[in-house]
Amino acid sequence: MGRYDFDLITLGAGSGGVRATRLAGGYGARTAIIEKSRVGGTCVMRGCVPKKLLVYAAHFAEDFEDARGFGWSMGPAQLDWPALIANKEAELERLEGVYRRILRDNTVRLIEGSARLADPHTVEVDGQRYTAEKILIATGGWPSMPSIAGIEHVITSNEALDLPELPRRIVIVGGGYIAVEFAGIFNAVGVQVMQIIRAGNILRGFDEDVREVLAAEMEKKSIRVMRDTVVRSIEKHSDGYSLRIDGQDDLLETDLVMYATGRLPNTRGIGLEEAGVTLDDKGAVVVDEWNRSTVESIFAVGDATDRVNLTPVAIAEGRAFAETFFHNTPTRVDYDNIPSAVFSQPPVGSVGLTEDEARHRGSCDVYLSRFKPMKHTLGGRDENTMMKLIVDRENDRVIGCHMVGADAPEIIQGIAIALKCGATKAQFDATVGIHPTAAEEFVTMRDKRPEHDADLGKC
Repeated sequence: MGRYDFDLITLGAGSGGVRATRLAGGYGARTAIIEKSRVGGTCVMRGCVPKKLLVYAAHFAEDFEDARGFGWSMGPAQLDWPALIANKEAELERLEGVYRRILRDNTVRLIEGSARLADPHTVEVDGQRYTAEKILIATGGWPSMPSIAGIEHVITSNEALDLPELPRRIVIVGGGYIAVEFAGIFNAVGVQVMQIIRAGNILRGFDEDVREVLAAEMEKKSIRVMRDTVVRSIEKHSDGYSLRIDGQDDLLETDLVMYATGRLPNTRGIGLEEAGVTLDDKGAVVVDEWNRSTVESIFAVGDATDRVNLTPVAIAEGRAFAETFFHNTPTRVDYDNIPSAVFSQPPVGSVGLTEDEARHRGSCDVYLSRFKPMKHTLGGRDENTMMKLIVDRENDRVIGCHMVGADAPEIIQGIAIALKCGATKAQFDATVGIHPTAAEEFVTMRDKRPEHDADLGKC
């Protein structure tokens, strides 16, 4: 068996950990993966997948309403929330079975329990010790909440996915993508939603036009967004909760409070620092370009490193790790032009630089289009689409694409390939559009936005 029990032990059976370990196992390494919860991790079990299923379900409310404009006679539609949650759970159980089978098929030993590093080559799981030449940290992230009075009464996205029944009113604290997505879900199924954000607008870090357009569309759907607002305390009473807002005398009453104020690396309390691994101030494992920590035998991928906290990135990092150390194919992840999506209502898709980022790098041209989608001309819905291209003025390369509107994530995925290939605006213009689609707008935009419209400086 050699010096160690395994060639690789991975902590965390999420997307990145499973990809790295099953590839290493497939390449002939003796591998084990340790998981204290459900196999599949945050994305599959308490994040992307169940959330997207709820997004689909919630959107039917608008689809039923819009169908009348297309001649359909619709009776009263009613959502059976417990049935939805039960069906969602059945799908997660199916997916967990798929993940377990993938591990078995690649000779990965699954060890279920809580893991802690005893030294740079040893992991202890519920009193049992296992040794490995390499240890991979893939423990993901966990919701982070402020330390205020009454915070123990709130739910996070974890609990929101399993609510036994819907509240009449909910306050969602946070302005990031998780908060925005759940605001859309709850609003669409009939819950009165108030979103509280500390900043002046939602989705910090996204393009300013994306932020403004999405916020306006959300407010048209009757989601109330309270900007520049801070919750000081939360009090539970017999029929709900009271929130004390900084600078306001009146209490804010609601039936449920959800916090989506960010996530932190899930790395504390598992022996990393004691083993000599350097963590940053957020608890992220500090790694080099090969995913190696400050300890020779310990590596990390995914949200535990707090680099780019997206599931496909964790998967890419897991693959790069396995290829480099178990297949003799040194591989590094390219972090440029990573596309992302927000499954809000309407959804967002983005790839490349924001306008502000492009402006700080040099001269650029901006093309922007806003229109009502064809579907809504008969459906009657007051919802607009925004599409935006940012072009490097010096070489004509498209360096940013952003969209708010139906199918934005699907459309931007294709655009991301073009940006990865270094496509120019001239090549976009030379591409024949598919008509009638919203996507064709990306290859028909000809008019530059006047510079004074956005006070862009160099842009």
